[in-house]
Amino acid sequence: QVQLVESGGGLVQAGGSLRLSCAASGRTFSRYAMGWFRQAPGKEREFVAAISWSGFPRYYADSVKGRFTISRDNAKNTVFLQMNRLKPEDTAVYFCAGSYSSSTPRTGSNEYESWGQGTQVTVSS
Repeated sequence: QVQLVESGGGLVQAGGSLRLSCAASGRTFSRYAMGWFRQAPGKEREFVAAISWSGFPRYYADSVKGRFTISRDNAKNTVFLQMNRLKPEDTAVYFCAGSYSSSTPRTGSNEYESWGQGTQVTVSS
């Protein structure tokens, strides 16, 4: 499995932006489809965005479409989540995940075998 470490979370006002990063080590990162999920207190983990190993296609949850952008830099073994126009309902712990040898993005959490420890994002109103 690949080891994943998220960073970039924090406290931001509504309407603001944050950029999350997920650094990977271990197995060949470029062979992994990558995803971002989030979990708010008392709620189940939900899909946010996913990207194939080549960078396209990219999938988004309806709730973030047009505001969030997922991207990756295979040379730096890193996947990003640019979050713009943040809302209080975006508050959650954000996790990155990897699915080895998956050529297409995955939207189900059970389709990923590698997970990071999560980074907290808090959006104040």
